[in-house]
Amino acid sequence: MSHEILLLTGTAASIGFFHTLLGPDHYLPFIMMARARRWPLIKTAWVTFLCGLGHVGSSVLIGAIGVALGVSVGKLESLEAFRGGIAGWLLIAFGVAYAVWGVIRAARNQKHSHWHIHADIGRHEHPHEHTEDHTHPHGDQKAITPWVLFTIFVLGPCEPLIPILMVPAARESTSGVVLVTGVFSLVTIVTMITVVILMTLGVNVLHLGKLEKWTHAIAGAIIALSGAAIQFLGL
Repeated sequence: MSHEILLLTGTAASIGFFHTLLGPDHYLPFIMMARARRWPLIKTAWVTFLCGLGHVGSSVLIGAIGVALGVSVGKLESLEAFRGGIAGWLLIAFGVAYAVWGVIRAARNQKHSHWHIHADIGRHEHPHEHTEDHTHPHGDQKAITPWVLFTIFVLGPCEPLIPILMVPAARESTSGVVLVTGVFSLVTIVTMITVVILMTLGVNVLHLGKLEKWTHAIAGAIIALSGAAIQFLGL
């Protein structure tokens, strides 16, 4: 293995780590959904892993096709930028929609009164509030959210992968392409999972008190903001 490929592999690892760490869209959606949906840690890790796999896998596939067809780096980067725009807007749309649903859900859970009739004390009234535990979760609805995130992440590109992938391809080094791609993908996914798990553990110990019923709305707002960070700040 040439010194150039080893250097490029180290660069791929560094770029994968910092690209993931500096991109809030790589971890905030999972952290917030885990908190709002009360996902077990193992489910949170699996959803993050699958979305990360789809995220890097789509770029690897496009890069491989580009290499096979001899497409220029510029054209591939333009395609990745276009996909990034779509993913950013979809993340914003999902976040806004989820936030609106969260507001409606919280509003419906406001305190209200119920009248009860007892044989011994007669008719009386007492306040009642539908808390998170009192609601009846719908399995289908819970199953949709991970698939929405997966779809968005498949559409979301790993822009830094294309240029570092094309260097060994230009040298006609198949092993170099596989090594660089594998290291970049592994570091990206491991970084995503690590950050998500650590931050989820921290977020889960927070007691929001009266804001607890607004967790879905807050989660949606933060997801929308992370999409806006991609779209308008280039993070």
